[in-house]
Amino acid sequence: MAGSQSFGKRENEKKKQAKRLEKQKRKEERQAAGTSSFDDMIAYVDENGNFTNIPPEERKKETVKLEDIAIATPKKDEMEPEILKGRVEHFNEAKGYGFIKDLVSAEKYFFHVSSAPAGIAEGNTVTFETEKSARGMNAVSITLTK
Repeated sequence: MAGSQSFGKRENEKKKQAKRLEKQKRKEERQAAGTSSFDDMIAYVDENGNFTNIPPEERKKETVKLEDIAIATPKKDEMEPEILKGRVEHFNEAKGYGFIKDLVSAEKYFFHVSSAPAGIAEGNTVTFETEKSARGMNAVSITLTK
């Protein structure tokens, strides 16, 4: 048994030596062929996230004026409020609130009696504007239509 172990070790050493020689041979072939250098293998990423082979120092740079940079969100232009048409679906006079269903979109909007005209009742057709609140859109500036 002792002899077989040394034979196995010699065989393993021969295999390792053959691998080293093969690797060295491939390396020399690559060098002799003059294939790409490290500089040819480098890829750069441009300002748009695309790969390019042009280094950042050689790229044409775009100048930006300081005045063109917007730091805050632009202000919204005051738009004329949209007047919607709907029907009073529910109105509780005792509690002072109700709901109007838009005739076009079928959405329901909450309204308080303070923004409704006197004499409003369920089934009335009304025109109204909407206003955003903490709980959603509310109907305001309600007027009765005939």
